[in-house]
Amino acid sequence: MAGETVAERAKIAGYYPPAVQAKALQVGPRVKKALSMAQAQGVKIAFGTDSGVIEHGANAREFAYMTGAGLTPMEAITAATVSGSELLGLNREIGTIEPGKTADLVATLRNPLVDITELQRVVFVMKGGRLFRNDLPGAPPIN
Repeated sequence: MAGETVAERAKIAGYYPPAVQAKALQVGPRVKKALSMAQAQGVKIAFGTDSGVIEHGANAREFAYMTGAGLTPMEAITAATVSGSELLGLNREIGTIEPGKTADLVATLRNPLVDITELQRVVFVMKGGRLFRNDLPGAPPIN
């Protein structure tokens, strides 16, 4: 997402100084190609949220960028859950929905396997087994 974001912003006249603009225009396509190549070679891909060039809360756009680079929606979701936990060595505590693991869950109204951008429209959030958001139709207010 960082590469796509700087490339998009480089198209805005005056957003970056000319030297930075030229470099930024090249970054997005290169990052996308690198992700495609890594995935094709069987490299385990993990979803990252360490981008300093995007607004907080916008990182769900990464799913669409990942599928645009050739990952399936399930592969992108797996990168954000299972693969991330495995690469961090935390797969005994997080990454899948199993008894004894920390319950961090999100839900959407529609299937993100059909339209990955649904993950940009989350209506339910549970973290550590505690409900933080429930905008599902007919849901009671959160206390």
